[in-house]
Amino acid sequence: MHDLVIRGGTLVDGTGSPAVVADVAVTGGVIVAVGENLGHASRTVDADGALVTPGFVDVHTHYDAQASWDPYLTPSSWHGVTTAVMGNCGVGFAPAAPDRHEWLIELMEGVEDIPGAALTDGIDWQWETFPQYLDALDARRYAIDIAAQVPHGALRAYVMGDRGAANESATDADIAEMARLVAEGLSAGALGFTTSRTPLHRSRSGELVPGTTADAAELMGIASAMPHGVVQFAPYHPDVPTSEWQWMRELAAATGRTVSVNLNQPDQHPEVWRDVLARLDEAIADNVPIVAQVGGRGVGLLMCLEGSYHPLMFHPVWAEIAHLTHAEQVAALREPERRHRLITEMPDDGGLFERAALGAMWKIWAVDRADIDYEPLPDDSLAARATREGRPAIELALDQLLSDDGRGFLYSTFFSYSYGDLSFIHDAQLHPGTRMGLADAGAHCRVICDGGMPTFMLTHWARDRQRGPRLPLEYVVHRQTRQTADLYGLGDRGSIVAGQRADINVIDFERLGFAPAAMAHDLPGGAPRLVQPGRGYLHTFVAGVETVTDDTFTGELPGRLVRGPR
Repeated sequence: MHDLVIRGGTLVDGTGSPAVVADVAVTGGVIVAVGENLGHASRTVDADGALVTPGFVDVHTHYDAQASWDPYLTPSSWHGVTTAVMGNCGVGFAPAAPDRHEWLIELMEGVEDIPGAALTDGIDWQWETFPQYLDALDARRYAIDIAAQVPHGALRAYVMGDRGAANESATDADIAEMARLVAEGLSAGALGFTTSRTPLHRSRSGELVPGTTADAAELMGIASAMPHGVVQFAPYHPDVPTSEWQWMRELAAATGRTVSVNLNQPDQHPEVWRDVLARLDEAIADNVPIVAQVGGRGVGLLMCLEGSYHPLMFHPVWAEIAHLTHAEQVAALREPERRHRLITEMPDDGGLFERAALGAMWKIWAVDRADIDYEPLPDDSLAARATREGRPAIELALDQLLSDDGRGFLYSTFFSYSYGDLSFIHDAQLHPGTRMGLADAGAHCRVICDGGMPTFMLTHWARDRQRGPRLPLEYVVHRQTRQTADLYGLGDRGSIVAGQRADINVIDFERLGFAPAAMAHDLPGGAPRLVQPGRGYLHTFVAGVETVTDDTFTGELPGRLVRGPR
């Protein structure tokens, strides 16, 4: 007798094969049969009319701190994710010398917008070395599986001290020691090594992430010592097909380690992605392991008065009330005199307000937090509406932020919306050299809410898109299950076939969507973060144990630290 049989669901098995109606049998946390008439089970789940998929494998998260206090690892577990890989973009919390704790917190706060107070209150620092960090994670239990990578920023500061933190050049001895520690971390169970090479990533005090300017010899020296795993990095996007590509290709060819580079579309260089895809074509032809991670929608900012960024903050009026509570801010912004000043006065600030706020209105939209449109029309931007309505765009922004009792949202695109639609994302998602990623779950807590990317991929791309072609459902599922699992060598999961782990979602596809976006104060110490839970997840199983029923946690915590590829 089986432990579990899921009967009659529309099975999209993660391999890319066409959907079929089939039963799935599970015993001992493993899928043992797929088909018809699979026999009796201790428990049967009726999935008639529902979608059955593998659990999603998200390879780009930032739960490095949250994993030390939160067993549920939301938002990922709200959205069908059953395995999350963290430690991306060169930032993390191990290795960590005892006198570097606050420095690492400041680095993560600046790069990933995770409130420093929450990190200070939440991390218990039961480690110094990376293997000790993995041991601390391994002692905990979670609703999903997690896996870690060794971050260059923490590593460099640990080995080189202030020289590493200041991005000074590494000596041969420095490189050898970093290589030794990375090999040690991967041998203990890490899945990769990550670095940041973009000037956009800075600590709270404005310092570049350690490793940003590291030369090719340092990167090659570290990668050459890796017994397995991926080299992931965040680039300055215009440099990828030019100065970055040479070391990427040489490293991948020489070491056999897969290089995974973030790929977005910057407005200043909107066609650079085409050059990257052309380089990927060459790499595929030459069997050089390089892939580009792409997201499911534009990299955008969800702005509200409670968040860390919105256009009003560039005006002196906001400085007068920034210290107030949210309710007091709302009342102050509704005062006629203050409202008039904010709308009509141009600050004497060297043009900052004009550039940062008014100059960005062409790519800012008022959105309904209960149904956010992530592919909005350019004609609906605040700038376009202001022209049509004969009102200042900043007035439209103010009114939207004050709506819904001061909890109104604005959406602004930062990357990957240069064409005014998601056509770049569509084409990049279809390229064989790209992989699904960049959801950033656990990060950018007060201005981005992209951890629900698996739900968005299924709803927008496979079901609802109106402004261009959709993507096949089977392809969308494959992209965030089998393909992402394979990227990190996780061969035991990612598809619903006999012998695989029983990480499974049963989804009401017609009802699938999001709860309204809101600012919650549920981080340690009551620190804020944007949340947007999923809706339509009837059942989620991790290793055959049900963790979610009808969008609600069961309280079961079968998730563990994944140590190494399998």
